[in-house]
Amino acid sequence: MFDASEIAVGLEVGTSKVCAVVGEVNPDGALNVIGVGQARSRGVRKGEITDPALAEEDVRNAVVEAEQMADVEIRSVYLGVTGSHLRGFNNRGVHPIVSADRMISAEDVQDAVKNAKAINLPADHHVVHAVRQHFVVDGQDGIHNPVGMHGARLEVDMHVIHGNANRLKNAIAIVGALQIEVETIAFNGLAASLALLSNEQKELGALVVDLGGGTTEYLVCAGGIVKHSGVLTVGGDHVSNDLAYGLKLPLGRAEQLKIDQGAALVDPAVRGQTLTLPSKLGFPEKTINLEHLRRIMSLRLQEIFEIIREELAQADLLERLRAGVVLCGGGARVPQIEQLATQVLDLPATVGRTQTISGLKSALDQPEFAAAIGLVKFGSLQKKRRKGRAGFPVALKETIGQFFRRG
Repeated sequence: MFDASEIAVGLEVGTSKVCAVVGEVNPDGALNVIGVGQARSRGVRKGEITDPALAEEDVRNAVVEAEQMADVEIRSVYLGVTGSHLRGFNNRGVHPIVSADRMISAEDVQDAVKNAKAINLPADHHVVHAVRQHFVVDGQDGIHNPVGMHGARLEVDMHVIHGNANRLKNAIAIVGALQIEVETIAFNGLAASLALLSNEQKELGALVVDLGGGTTEYLVCAGGIVKHSGVLTVGGDHVSNDLAYGLKLPLGRAEQLKIDQGAALVDPAVRGQTLTLPSKLGFPEKTINLEHLRRIMSLRLQEIFEIIREELAQADLLERLRAGVVLCGGGARVPQIEQLATQVLDLPATVGRTQTISGLKSALDQPEFAAAIGLVKFGSLQKKRRKGRAGFPVALKETIGQFFRRG
């Protein structure tokens, strides 16, 4: 058995699966994945809890499997969250320097950060992350640490991610019902980027797209800091629904066809090809046109990338993504998904691989585990840099910004 202080557990309660990843934090801060548990998700829709009893059972099954593989008792987790209620935006805080010598102190920095967090959010919303970007001193921007500098006006830019408090608490409650503590919550898109992006990619500018079953999360990092984030309530389940409707098939059969015969692009080689589905469970034999199947899939996946492209174009970020697009999630397994992303976004796209993490190769090489592995890395930062917490479970805030700058 491992010392509980050396263990960090990431838990992702997704639309398609529940995944628990156990990581051992070495004394030097390195991570080693020692256990993975997963279960089919039945109580979640579009990334949010819809049936607490079923979701609780699925979480229990995933946690037990992870415990058995890692030979540990899981007492707490770092919980990933998503959903249409989550929003990300950039905000600036301003603080005048009033000391006689005009030298900026650590207290001045804290006051500027507090002012950046003092934003007008809906009363029922909670700040999940307030990620520090950079400071501005008397108009000089790009400053990472202004302590000790002289100036009259200190400003700080932060990327704020917030969501509906009650909907966040629903996810926390199902974990708590199992007598497992939620150490903190984290946005799945941020967690995936922690797992996948190298220091060079963070600096050059990269877009991480997590293609899940019910949602697609995305996050932009450039110049070593988080620039943009968002959630689309569209994912792999919508592709399956489109196929069921377009091909006039039961949803289960459409899902299996997507896995066995699907692709993100229509290959000219399949034109005219058909596939015969045998009769099953009272449904008659049916002939499927493969070109039609792949065109349906391609159109839905193209729509996802087009929405992201429009968002990033409005934020003037497309030209800053010199490291291209990194794909993860179950949707990253779709054949030719990289080529489609490249076509739509006009950027090089690759399926992501976890960075600076060792351990179970079977987990590290699977794109659908990226967010859960990132939650483990998030937890290791929590253990290393934060001493205490109180009240509503909150995420690492400005320390995550430091991670993106320093790796």
